[in-house]
Amino acid sequence: MSFLVLEGLSKSYGDVHALVDLHLSVERGEFISLLGPSGCGKTTTLQALAGFVPASSGRIRLDGRDITHLPPNQRGLGVVFQSYALFPHMTVAQNVAFGLEMRRVAPAERAARVERMLALVHLDSMAGRYPRELSGGQRQRVAIARALVIEPPVLLLDEPLSNLDAKLREAMQFELRRIQRKLGTTTIMVTHDQAEALSISDRVVVMQAGRAVQVAAPQALYEHPASAFISGFVGKANLLAGTVRGREVELANGLRLPAPAGAPGEGVAVRVCLRPEKLRLLSAGDGASRLAVRIEERFFLGSQWLYRVTSPLGELEVSSPNDGRTPWDEHGAAGLAWSDDVLRLLPPEAAA
Repeated sequence: MSFLVLEGLSKSYGDVHALVDLHLSVERGEFISLLGPSGCGKTTTLQALAGFVPASSGRIRLDGRDITHLPPNQRGLGVVFQSYALFPHMTVAQNVAFGLEMRRVAPAERAARVERMLALVHLDSMAGRYPRELSGGQRQRVAIARALVIEPPVLLLDEPLSNLDAKLREAMQFELRRIQRKLGTTTIMVTHDQAEALSISDRVVVMQAGRAVQVAAPQALYEHPASAFISGFVGKANLLAGTVRGREVELANGLRLPAPAGAPGEGVAVRVCLRPEKLRLLSAGDGASRLAVRIEERFFLGSQWLYRVTSPLGELEVSSPNDGRTPWDEHGAAGLAWSDDVLRLLPPEAAA
């Protein structure tokens, strides 16, 4: 049996169903992200796991033990809140030691564990400082150290990086993953940031309207989205209406493309998903082009250029790496090409 198991977990507030029949199995040492827009049920899931809100139905099993109805202090889980919730009147070391004091850990062992944990998060030289004397990233590491020093079976993270600026946030993603791998702590993180979830998770749970709509490894999730919602939420996607015709897919302008394996039957309406980075801009009239386009706008994103183009299929987005070549001019004609193996068909039920 998996280390952490959610069996049909649901939570309702009157007629509002915040969480609906969630089934999830998490292996020991896994890093799982709950990803989705505001109101999708990811925070409710975390709160139910922590015991902060009672589940309306379903069960939570941890290492074979049913913890569904245990209060938070008897679950023994580590929690890092979005605000970090550090005690302002306590030093870094005192904040980290707090959970050990509540568990009546002997002073000598407590001091040794706090020292080890502060070294792990690179804050051993700041043990005597107060939260107000720390940067955002340092406060976040104190909160993580405080949650981990009690050696919890599961670490719960509620958007722990959302208060950081973009550059620090990216750096802390990898710092968080380093710490988690070093300790091997099973971790569940709530986030609405797709890049964050994809970069550091073993698996991602995409949630929509209280339900888990796809659970997969980051690359599998990105390359094979299960619905139009997922394809658009996890990265950028060009979605094109099409119809299956034998072993091909006919698009709106009559262009026919080879249908990938597992395509539905003849005449079924589908949506074709083409990621912007899988498309290539070519010179107008290039024989390798599949589609003539006009470049309407371009946007410089540092590592890449993003182009908005118009075509017989409608408006499309194309991204190209910033590899030193001269970018394409706005309002110019170009061709568009892609490989057959990058085409994805969304299931018929996702085509509406």
